[in-house]
Amino acid sequence: MQINNSRAIVSGGASGLGLATAEKIIELGGKVALIDINESGETNAKRLGEKAIFIKADISSEKEIKGAVSSAHEFLNGANLVVNCAGVIGAARALGRDGPMPLDFFTRTIEINLIGSFLLIKECAHLMENNTANQDGERGVIINTASVAAFEGQIGQAAYSASKAGIVGMTLPLAREFARIGVRVNTIAPGIFKTPMVSGMTEELQKSLGDQVPFPSRLGRPEEFADLVASIFENPMINGETIRLDGAIRMQPK
Repeated sequence: MQINNSRAIVSGGASGLGLATAEKIIELGGKVALIDINESGETNAKRLGEKAIFIKADISSEKEIKGAVSSAHEFLNGANLVVNCAGVIGAARALGRDGPMPLDFFTRTIEINLIGSFLLIKECAHLMENNTANQDGERGVIINTASVAAFEGQIGQAAYSASKAGIVGMTLPLAREFARIGVRVNTIAPGIFKTPMVSGMTEELQKSLGDQVPFPSRLGRPEEFADLVASIFENPMINGETIRLDGAIRMQPK
């Protein structure tokens, strides 16, 4: 499938990696439905023009995601690409200065990052199985966002790492299950990227983070994430994979 014919649903599309992905898809001729709880997505959708729509929804709510996917499907006249970018960082020690981590903190991180990704996957796969297949029998592509923290979680990232490792863990089983309906499932595991959270840090800290990357020694750019999304979508043999996009960094304990 070609990216210029994509009809994409992007969660976390109001900013960061999700917004960069939406911009790339529209730049190349596709259409996008942005799903986010952040209402700044409305402004960005208007800026992107008539090929974009914003749908406000909580990624961890099954009811809201069902409604959002239905609205996106109507706008796009079907969907053949889903990109899961919604998530939270969730940094806290299991044993902090004030005692053990509250369970609600851990649970909420899992609900948003892992369960939220699964909710969007299952609802969109259900719609995609009704798409007309191409010559390879392909009907759609699902791309999730994990993190290098899934492999080298740092101190204070127990909840975040668990949520991202869960995304990595469900990638292959879902790719195998969805093979019968012609839907590919892949995951991107970014390293340190210049997202809104990182952009809020001091220039000195941003440089320090970038210097930790072996090559290129800088922060990743959201458009580089978007480029990989486009490549995965267009290459039918990339399936069931988790691809690190990290400049060869391996995170230290802290």
